[in-house]
Amino acid sequence: MIRVENLNKYYINGDMKLHALKDINFHIKSGEFIAIMGSSGSGKSTMMNILGCLDRNSEGTYILDGTYISKTKEKDLCKIRNSKIGFVFQAFNLLPKLSALENVELPLIYAGVPKHEREKKAKEVLKKVGLENRMNHKPNELSGGQKQRVAIARALVNNPAVILADEPTGNLDSASEEEIMNIFTELNKQGKTIVVVSHEPEIAKYCKRILLFKDGRIIKDGDVL
Repeated sequence: MIRVENLNKYYINGDMKLHALKDINFHIKSGEFIAIMGSSGSGKSTMMNILGCLDRNSEGTYILDGTYISKTKEKDLCKIRNSKIGFVFQAFNLLPKLSALENVELPLIYAGVPKHEREKKAKEVLKKVGLENRMNHKPNELSGGQKQRVAIARALVNNPAVILADEPTGNLDSASEEEIMNIFTELNKQGKTIVVVSHEPEIAKYCKRILLFKDGRIIKDGDVL
């Protein structure tokens, strides 16, 4: 599903070269549930942005579901982000004037899916995350956990190759955190490939494998004990 080989990312600032990622290598198989962990400044967020096609690597290879992202033109990345990647963010990123149903429909609108079909698909994924009774509520009428469930439904609606979740429980209380991670666990059991980026150690217990970053390098790649 994902292949990262000899990947480097650096930023040039005048005469200075900041090396954010150094010689990164890993493969992710379809159906894996992985945590990318590390403290602030470890490189995990930079890695997340590259995996999500929000940023480009400076050197090396990144292949997503058979597509050489490293060689893909900028104009084609938007289509790849919408079709192959389902994003879940810490801040939910829901549009406040739209209902839960309308928020979930957005990726399908960008994909050109007809209204009847996209409404049907959006309702199906909202039911999957347990929000069939809150479809017409706007974000300010939902709890934090419910907002994140809407965000997960939006990530699922295009049936992406991989779900990337960036600190998905960072704004939630412990009960809502458990609820959201259990949803990810269930989705993974159904075959979804999920990558969670977090600095919270307790998140790792839900995952099957951990990539631990420090100073721009992977210092651990193995099963979660």
